[in-house]
Amino acid sequence: MKILKTTLLVTFALCLTINFSQAQKRYRVHQDNVKPSMVAEYEKITKEFNAACKEHNVQTSWITVTTSDFKYLYVTPIENMADLDQRPFADMAKAMGDDFGKMFERFDKCYDSHGGYIITLDEDLTYMPDGISLTQEGQNHRKYYYLYYTPENQAKLREGMKAIKEMFASKESKEYYRIYRSGFGTMESYYMVAISAKDEIDSATRGKANDELLGDGRHEVFANLMKYVSKFEELSGEIRPDLGYSPKEE
Repeated sequence: MKILKTTLLVTFALCLTINFSQAQKRYRVHQDNVKPSMVAEYEKITKEFNAACKEHNVQTSWITVTTSDFKYLYVTPIENMADLDQRPFADMAKAMGDDFGKMFERFDKCYDSHGGYIITLDEDLTYMPDGISLTQEGQNHRKYYYLYYTPENQAKLREGMKAIKEMFASKESKEYYRIYRSGFGTMESYYMVAISAKDEIDSATRGKANDELLGDGRHEVFANLMKYVSKFEELSGEIRPDLGYSPKEE
């Protein structure tokens, strides 16, 4: 059970250093809801775990995203659901013995809940006219907007998001964004909008400039979208290269 739990914990999502050409790319996300008082200890253990992965050259990879509400998201691309059966840490666990399990006992003290789920990059709704990439050099700051919906409103919400993309394109907006939709493992349905920036100030400055570019007509387009949103959440986040992992190149 410890190995199973660990496999689900670290082979993971909300942003990678690679560009993917496949439409509707899926990602496995593991989310740790860390106690605010345990953030420093949690990150210490995470770096120890990453060091052990490098030592054993574990053959998987992930990026790490932290959010303003102390969530840690570990994201890895998957080709299909069969990838969920992979056990990349099995050899490492065997080599480390009891130390492997003890490391996760320490992790357990840092959060009250955690779990995994699948999200899908929706290229049809994404607005990145120069080519879709999940990370951009020098832009590790993120704004995340979660648009929750009920099943009866999915089609209308999608139409509203297409209208926003068309508006951005018609104005040649430079405020690019990616759209992800919820999938296996999520109890609520949502679309998540991810916008990259250098930092919080850059994000606010670019957002204001984009509003001015879109003009007053944007209000009606966004209002039509929000009619079909059952719940809305906004979070700030940060890509954390120091907490990510990729194996050594052969």
